[in-house]
Amino acid sequence: MIAARAEKPVKKGAPRAWQRMLSGRRLDLLDPSPLDVEMEDIAHGLARVARWNGQTKGAHIFSVAQHALLVEAIARIKVPRLDAAARLAVLLHDAPEYVIGDMISPFKAVIGDSYKSVEARLLSAIHLRFGLSPKLPDMLRNLIKAADQGAAFLEATRLAGFETAEARRFFGRPPRISLTLERDYLTPWPAGTAEARFLERFAKLARH
Repeated sequence: MIAARAEKPVKKGAPRAWQRMLSGRRLDLLDPSPLDVEMEDIAHGLARVARWNGQTKGAHIFSVAQHALLVEAIARIKVPRLDAAARLAVLLHDAPEYVIGDMISPFKAVIGDSYKSVEARLLSAIHLRFGLSPKLPDMLRNLIKAADQGAAFLEATRLAGFETAEARRFFGRPPRISLTLERDYLTPWPAGTAEARFLERFAKLARH
């Protein structure tokens, strides 16, 4: 854990724009600092944020942490020689949601740029915290988008009640993954399992 920055004075009566984490960090949503980002907070939060607003089959929510691991697995299949830093960027593509939650795409469209700007600032701070560039190259951004869409197709049809034709319209063609991988990553895990597996994968990628 790195030292926290000095907390800025808050004007009396000003609305609170920060969240206190279990680590003790206080993360400012309007001006997030990499110094206030901890992987343990990210993993804990993402493992408890539901994809699809919780409208999925199974005894447990399908968490953003589990989704992130699925997306990273799909990206590895698409580009087997992807280096560890790029894989880490894929794993962290939805990391801001540990603070702002996972809003479904239709609601993001309603809110517009306000959500996107907060999300972008948080992601930049997270990238800097873990040694990644705040702005990813287009190739990697396109890969993340394709893997994310592929994961969304699988989640939609296996867990969220979409028909195949409907999912194709929204998410494109399904990715090619093994039945073993599909059974594992598309069976919703308990929060503790999702958190532990996310931390384990992060540790492996961060070592390289």
